Amino acid sequence: QLVESGGGSVQAGGSLRLSCAAAGFTYSRRCMAWFRQTPGKEREGIASIYIDGRQAYYDNSVEGRFTISTDTAKNTVSLQMNSLKPEDTAVYYCAADAPLSTGAPLSIKRFAFWGQGTQVTVS
Repeated sequence: QLVESGGGSVQAGGSLRLSCAAAGFTYSRRCMAWFRQTPGKEREGIASIYIDGRQAYYDNSVEGRFTISTDTAKNTVSLQMNSLKPEDTAVYYCAADAPLSTGAPLSIKRFAFWGQGTQVTVS
């Protein structure tokens, strides 16, 4: 189970922090990610991280502004979003892969488990 929190509204240039609480995931090599989606567009991967090695990946659209991190003790993954732009407005989803998942770290095909989404609005 994945439960996101921390969405909301912010002015351009501001910051928000999203958190995702993960329950029931025990395999150590899992990859956690944040995706976002706007109406009429496909869900896109923007940041992901391997829990064991903390290797992170970012889409060009957010690199340098967003930071993904994990707290293994709390079993959470967070997304710190700085210098927000109106084009960052979307529903943000937390995702986790499965033990035998394949695909690139930001590919939607890799991820089997999804949170319910949280709205981020930048004006």
